Amino acid sequence: MQPNLQGNSKPVVEANKGFQVWWQLTRPHTLTAAFVPVVLGTALALKEGNIHFGLFFAMLIACLLIQAATNMFNEYYDFKRGLDTEHSVGIGGTIVRDGIKPKTVMQLALGCYAIALLLGVYICMNSSWYLALVGLICMAVGYLYTGGPLPISYTPFGELFSGLFMGMFIILIAFFIQTGTVTTGSILFSIPIFILVSAINLSNNIRDLDGDKENGRKTVAVLLGKQKAVTLLAVMFAFSYLWVLGLIISGTAPIWTALVILSTVKPFKAIQVFKKGSMPIQMAPAMKATAQTNTIFGLLFAIGIFVGHFFS
Repeated sequence: MQPNLQGNSKPVVEANKGFQVWWQLTRPHTLTAAFVPVVLGTALALKEGNIHFGLFFAMLIACLLIQAATNMFNEYYDFKRGLDTEHSVGIGGTIVRDGIKPKTVMQLALGCYAIALLLGVYICMNSSWYLALVGLICMAVGYLYTGGPLPISYTPFGELFSGLFMGMFIILIAFFIQTGTVTTGSILFSIPIFILVSAINLSNNIRDLDGDKENGRKTVAVLLGKQKAVTLLAVMFAFSYLWVLGLIISGTAPIWTALVILSTVKPFKAIQVFKKGSMPIQMAPAMKATAQTNTIFGLLFAIGIFVGHFFS
């Protein structure tokens, strides 16, 4: 996909842009990838004692800001590399379609990081300074996903990094700041969310497969091809549900976590739409359904754990 070099594609003054434009810049459907793990990690910690709500909200806001900033870095570098045009599909493209200046997007992203850093200081002061290193690594990955000389998004490791740093690690950090430790159980509970956050990334790459291939990206979707990538996505969905079933059967998770089964309509929809669609605009609803799977699954999982604390 080549950038449009016509005069009408140049950014215009953004002073009169409405709230919706700025909200879309955060790519809100992806923010659940940060919200759900914090809630789940905190629900797991409830069994170990009382919850420190100051730490919970600080962690929640910091993670949302880091995710929003990561999306803005994506917006900025996709524009700089000519990947976004006013005809691009998706809620990205605020620069090319809505006229927001690239410099403004970068400044907003850095501002989000600055606030997240301040919140991180508060979290470390009330838990452990070892978390400072972990937090900085997570922020670095957020930037390097699309920034730097070899962006992670150009490699087959995007799903791994997103699932690990925006799924599993957030759950474990949220658990640690409440309990002061990381347990085998907390790791086991984090695995299905690790998979589902990775699935969000994979669904995005399936939708953008043709454009990514043209621009030299070597994502999992590009390497496997659409059909095999959709099959992999289906396997990831199935694995997440079966993992919870395994936790229940082994007695690790309360029976209430079986509530996650209520979210299965979303992954079925995602796979069906991906199989039928051939153009990015046709597959966009499948990506949305994948993100919704993570949201609904994660919240039902957390509710099941929460209820299990009182009825076990």
